[in-house]
Amino acid sequence: MTGTLGRCAVQCQRGLFAAVVILLALTAGPVAAQKSGGILSVHQWDNPPSLSIHEEITIATIVPMMGVFNNLVMYDQHVPQTSLNSIVSDLAASWSWNEDGKALTFKLRPGVKWHDGKPFTARDVKCTWDLVLGRTPQKLRTNPRKAWYQNLEEVAADDDLTATFRLRRPQPALIALLASGYSPIYPCHVPAPEMRQHPIGTGPFKFVEFKPNEHIKVARNPDYWKPGRPYLDGIEYTIVPNRSTAILAFVAGNFDMTFPYFGVTMPLLKDVKSQAPDAVCELRPTNAGGTLIINRNKPPFDNPELRRALTLALDRNGFIDILTAGQGKIGTAMQPRIGRMRDRFGLYRGVDHDPFEITARQCPGLVRHRQALLDQRHQLFFAQAPHAHRLPRVGAPP
Repeated sequence: MTGTLGRCAVQCQRGLFAAVVILLALTAGPVAAQKSGGILSVHQWDNPPSLSIHEEITIATIVPMMGVFNNLVMYDQHVPQTSLNSIVSDLAASWSWNEDGKALTFKLRPGVKWHDGKPFTARDVKCTWDLVLGRTPQKLRTNPRKAWYQNLEEVAADDDLTATFRLRRPQPALIALLASGYSPIYPCHVPAPEMRQHPIGTGPFKFVEFKPNEHIKVARNPDYWKPGRPYLDGIEYTIVPNRSTAILAFVAGNFDMTFPYFGVTMPLLKDVKSQAPDAVCELRPTNAGGTLIINRNKPPFDNPELRRALTLALDRNGFIDILTAGQGKIGTAMQPRIGRMRDRFGLYRGVDHDPFEITARQCPGLVRHRQALLDQRHQLFFAQAPHAHRLPRVGAPP
């Protein structure tokens, strides 16, 4: 991979209906009185392999199914950028760490019910992560996020409304994983195979129907534990893989909202605005990147010096101007320095330098190579940022 470009996505809605109502239907912050009712019609870009979030990696499953489930905690939907500071309660009313940072305890909301009427308890929390960790007789068909929880020793149901995550070592960022849309709570009493086609959750919408390559339908949960929610009577996701066909359907008024992530490209935005002047379109960055990949096993790309030269020579701004009409961002995978990551559990107590620098001092042969890579990385991503801080030299203190 020689370069990464951060994508920007355009999402369009008819008037303000979808933009406002879909947000309010799924969140719990204080809002002004809203008019209830209506079916929201949304373009679904692909047919999901199944409806089981814990078994899939595609947002074709996540987008229509997140409203069927709840997490223990979630990211505040009113905050544009997620962080540990934007995590709010969902099924967990509160949470706390123990003194050594190896036990995270959640106090659960009372009175929550699954869509089939059975009570939600801490046992469901335990069952969910036992399933993800592969510790149950019944296994997930695929388990893409098992690796997230390698540090998780066990989840204990201390009582009906208390669940504790016990870790092998401190991991303050665990709660960020639990707030992800990929971390819903599953019911103990529903077999994993059934969750693929007929999921049961505790969320604001109940699953109604999934016709592969046609549509997914969900309906309002009248017994939802958040009073007065959701506002919508239901959501219909119509599966249209072809983007041009979906745009024509949106312009014709068949959809209230395009697919939330890759619904409209920048080149198509002008057409949408000209043909549907009442559409409200929002441009925002996504966490997906466009990459240029080469085969490093085949000449001439088996030469690392040539690959380095190619990386340095790429006109990333040219890619952005052509592919995203100048609206994309140059992407990278910069890692924070340890000094910026220290936490209240003292994970790096006594470590005064980046551990990579300590390794370099212990292995002098790595120094020259590592510094060359740092210099190249600086040239790639910081050369046009006049106020950016230079990366540290090997052996320099933070």
